[in-house]
Amino acid sequence: MSLKEEYQRKLEAKIDEWSAELEVLKAKANSAQADARIKYQQELQELNSRLNELRQKRDRLKTSGEDAWEDIKAGVDKAWDSLSEGLKSAASRFK
Repeated sequence: MSLKEEYQRKLEAKIDEWSAELEVLKAKANSAQADARIKYQQELQELNSRLNELRQKRDRLKTSGEDAWEDIKAGVDKAWDSLSEGLKSAASRFK
């Protein structure tokens, strides 16, 4: 398995994990008080946007050649870190 394929598998697993985590946070937000719910929903929209951005970058990575994927990987890594930190932050506030 090439490094690109290995990276793609890892990315797919994380996207699935984060999608599930986002659904849990959405459920918690929906059960919150009305004023908190609005705040949580705004934050969740931002996280969902980051997740969609990561999915788009994943799709570009899938179609990239072996030579170009390293360049795309840098953008994927940045989006990955942003989403990861956002989810951690949201999860701590939604407890």
